[in-house]
Amino acid sequence: MKPWRIARFAQVINPVFDERLRREPGVELRVAPLAKSQADVDAALEGADVYHVGSARNEMSALTFVTPALLQRFPTLLCVSTYGAGYDSVDVAACTRAGVLVVNQAGANKISVAEHAMALILNVVHRIGEQDHRMRTEVLTSREALMGHEILGLTLGLVGIGNIGIEVARFARAFGMKVIATDPFLEPVEIERRGAVPVSLDTLIETSDVVSLHCPRDASTVGMFGAAQFARMKPGAAFISTARGGIHDEHALAEALRSGHLSGAGLDVWEPEPPALDNPLLKLDNVVASFHTAGVTHEARRNIAVMGSEQIVQVLRGEKPPRLVNPEAWPAFRRRFEERRRLNDTAGFSHTAAR
Repeated sequence: MKPWRIARFAQVINPVFDERLRREPGVELRVAPLAKSQADVDAALEGADVYHVGSARNEMSALTFVTPALLQRFPTLLCVSTYGAGYDSVDVAACTRAGVLVVNQAGANKISVAEHAMALILNVVHRIGEQDHRMRTEVLTSREALMGHEILGLTLGLVGIGNIGIEVARFARAFGMKVIATDPFLEPVEIERRGAVPVSLDTLIETSDVVSLHCPRDASTVGMFGAAQFARMKPGAAFISTARGGIHDEHALAEALRSGHLSGAGLDVWEPEPPALDNPLLKLDNVVASFHTAGVTHEARRNIAVMGSEQIVQVLRGEKPPRLVNPEAWPAFRRRFEERRRLNDTAGFSHTAAR
């Protein structure tokens, strides 16, 4: 009996992912070396039913991105699963057209990212990073020259209030911040239920003391924050992003910081990653920089691996996974899945009709 075939490249992943799938009857997991050529990709994905793909585009070969060409080359694919919450390495629309499910691990790293966002907010507003930089290069004589502010009473504007934004809002309220949010996918009453006052993006930009990004990178968000948006932010406001590089214009942000219009920035994401050493933002003392590590904690990586493996098992049982990015692909997937299951007659899986 032909097993279901799952393929992934040997990117760093918590071992519980492989352990869980190798315990599942009727499943064959293929872990291929990192791809250096099209031949490597062909060898890894030939005959695969599920492709577990990296989320961080800059850590992957472009050959491994899920594109229309890749989907055409590997017509057996039923599902694309990502290593994390992001899926900007996947052409979701192309997958939908092909009847291929896309699942991500949204929410598995939410606490880690939310804690990191709060750490950046506190660091920037209290000017901790500036003090650290200057104490390493000069003898300071005036504490007042590096005075920061309390975040108590400041207005935090969240651009996106999904799994991570909810937690940031909860933490911020505990610090006494006023939380406002905008999210095009949610009704105002739902934003209120999630712990923030709903506002338009324009209002958020103009009234927030701290703007923090928690939205996906897609066609609607790339370049969302440029020179015009930074100019409309309150004088002395701070900018934070743990979302994705490319949503904000790095050169425009550097200029807003150099001019003194913005007081500081806390950045976990870059375009590209890693940023070049001559990136203007890395030359500024009022920028706190981290290397896309907000969601890279031991706890988050384990949670992601557990969620990812369980969702794949659900898909191969014909069950709708909870983190389905393209639910509109479900009917086409179900037809393809049932046909494949009849051919495979896979041992160890329930043959109840897909729901």
